[in-house]
Amino acid sequence: MRSATFPPIRVEPEVRAEVEAVLREGESLTQFIEEAVVSAAAWRRVQAEFVNRGEAAIERWKREGGGRTVDDVMTGLQGRLDDAKRRATLRAGK
Repeated sequence: MRSATFPPIRVEPEVRAEVEAVLREGESLTQFIEEAVVSAAAWRRVQAEFVNRGEAAIERWKREGGGRTVDDVMTGLQGRLDDAKRRATLRAGK
C-alpha cells in the first residue's frame, strides 16, 4: 500500500513556534503532526464508542421497563447507610 499525505495547513508563525518549542530531541515537525492526528482520531473513536454504548444502554433501559425509581434507589441507599452505621456502632462497642 502506498502512503498518503495530508493537505498542508497554514498556521500563524506563533503557532508553529509553539509547536517547535515542544518537539522532543530528534523529533521532526512532521512526526509530531502525524502523532497528533493519529491520537486525535483514536480519541474521537473512543468518544464515539462511548456515546454508542450509552445510547444502547438507554434503549435497553427503555425496552426493559425503565429500571428502578428514584424512591427505590434512595431506599436502598438509606438501608446501606443504616447498615454501615450499625456496624460502626458495634465495632466501637467492642
